[in-house]
Amino acid sequence: MAQRILVWDVPTRLFHWLLALSFAGAFLTAESERWRDIHVLLGYTFAGLIGFRLVWGLIGSRYARFKSFRFELSELRDYVFSLLSRSPRHYLGHNPAGAIAIFTLLGLGALVALSGYAVYNEAGGEWLEELHEGAANAMLLVVFVHIAGAVVSSFLHRENLVRSMINGRKLGEPRDSIRFNHAWLGALLLAAVVGFWYAYPQTQLQPTEVAANATNHVPAAHAKRAHRDD
Repeated sequence: MAQRILVWDVPTRLFHWLLALSFAGAFLTAESERWRDIHVLLGYTFAGLIGFRLVWGLIGSRYARFKSFRFELSELRDYVFSLLSRSPRHYLGHNPAGAIAIFTLLGLGALVALSGYAVYNEAGGEWLEELHEGAANAMLLVVFVHIAGAVVSSFLHRENLVRSMINGRKLGEPRDSIRFNHAWLGALLLAAVVGFWYAYPQTQLQPTEVAANATNHVPAAHAKRAHRDD
């Protein structure tokens, strides 16, 4: 008998929401010189999360692994046609359209991260900036398509996919449930992100600034901002 079973482990769910947060924040701060440090901070976070997901896609739990994704063209065609019927195909993991969206997002995300790093380190000219901006805009478009697909699938399958990515559960047979939630790894991932957010501003200070902050008890973020305004 079908019941709510565990499909998405904690690391996969945390990755999903942290990536959405870092991408949205980086995109919104991209054009502001005032928020440049935040943009770079979120950009590094975004890159690290992409790297984590690529590894987790190889060694993670059943539905997080890339080998469980069904993205063949024939599979995609059959799934799309099934949506037009009264009995759309149901997938516990990513459906074929979702699988293609995930691979596209990861590919564009890697391009955004690499080009952004090169631009930040002045390793290329204007063409590289245009590549970075174009890849980010393309990724935003895919994100909107992905969200629309999730809404449509939720309606057709009568299940809340957003809620599933929060609690990790979908309707299925007990035998198809994943065994481990890997909550410990999710905690490590979250700690790594929060720790990086805390430590990163310190690495951007010059040695003299660090000494001055230690003496005058000036917060690192304030000292960095004052240094840029000089």
